[in-house]
Amino acid sequence: MKRKRIVVMGFMGSMPIAGVIWQHIHYVVGLQRLGHDVYYVEDSARLPYNPETFEINYEFDYAARLLQQLSREFDFKNCWGFCARYLKGNPTAGLSLQKIRQLYREADAILNICGTQEFNDDLLHSDRILYVESDPGVEQIKIDQRVKSTIKYLRRHRALFTFGENVGTKTFPVPTHGFKWLPTRQPIVTDLWKTSRAPARGAVLTSIANWSTSGLKDISWRGKKYLWSKSREFIRFAAAPKKSGETFELATEIKDRQTREKFLRNGWRFTSPLQMSVDYWLYRDYIRRSKGEFTVAKDQYIRLKTGWFSDRSGCYLAAGRPVITQETGFSKIYGGEAGLLPFRSLGEIAQAVKAINADYVRHSRAAREIAREVFEAEKVVGSLLERAGI
Repeated sequence: MKRKRIVVMGFMGSMPIAGVIWQHIHYVVGLQRLGHDVYYVEDSARLPYNPETFEINYEFDYAARLLQQLSREFDFKNCWGFCARYLKGNPTAGLSLQKIRQLYREADAILNICGTQEFNDDLLHSDRILYVESDPGVEQIKIDQRVKSTIKYLRRHRALFTFGENVGTKTFPVPTHGFKWLPTRQPIVTDLWKTSRAPARGAVLTSIANWSTSGLKDISWRGKKYLWSKSREFIRFAAAPKKSGETFELATEIKDRQTREKFLRNGWRFTSPLQMSVDYWLYRDYIRRSKGEFTVAKDQYIRLKTGWFSDRSGCYLAAGRPVITQETGFSKIYGGEAGLLPFRSLGEIAQAVKAINADYVRHSRAAREIAREVFEAEKVVGSLLERAGI
């Protein structure tokens, strides 16, 4: 592939939590390994979050320090920029605004990761912006509901990619109205997660989750409400550890006492996610120390049969840690047997745990193989660029 100039746009500086950071870094490193010149840019009116002070404000010094650190660790030093569009004069850290504008004009491709980048007059000089949707369902429903702002926004992109690999197929119930959605998945730089260490004897199935029941991102479609939060699905399967005869651990914070006690009675244990959400290496180590992952999916992904799959679960697989996760329709494309086991019921969770315990080495090797075959960053981002005509 001919060497290209690629801009990755996202929000790991303004929302600097570990899962978000890794999601973006995998794109940056994957594109680098294909031989491209890669730049990372944040250029937004979105106010940044500081995870150490738990504040959202106008300051972007934490974001700048983090991006500088990441650029040294992942080899994009002097190739990053943060533009505070929410402040008068659009001050920047890293690259100057003049250089950012030049990148927009000259880049062979600009990746709008998670579709979070709003347009401004500078960015609209490019006709090579690629939309990468990480949360399928909502935008497709908005199109079906004729939301003009959504339709206008999406049409400004050269190509539309989605983690919902069933979008546009007969499996997915929402009509696409002529929008061409290309399936993709989260790239994982698998060697960053590989470990030769087997889990310790006391290791358990774990997961990391943001426990939210705010309802702010719920959406209604054709008389039914589709929920954003994972919490309802975790509650539905609270009895999973007791049913499986295993201890499960969740790195999250449940403030409601009765809900937390319900989980504890059913064989769950909890650990604080705060430190690992700030320290992306600690986040990685937590995954690599686990026996595997047990997790659920959001109601929207499940009932719309999107085919979505978690980028965090991809990291577990890359570490050679088997994953038991809720079926969203992905298993018709990959997984479903050793290493990656979908479930719809408590009984299927228990069966999956039993299978993994019966031959852990086999499931660990299979998990690693799925990561290499399905999620390897160079394959994923290479295919994305090729299908976008870049």
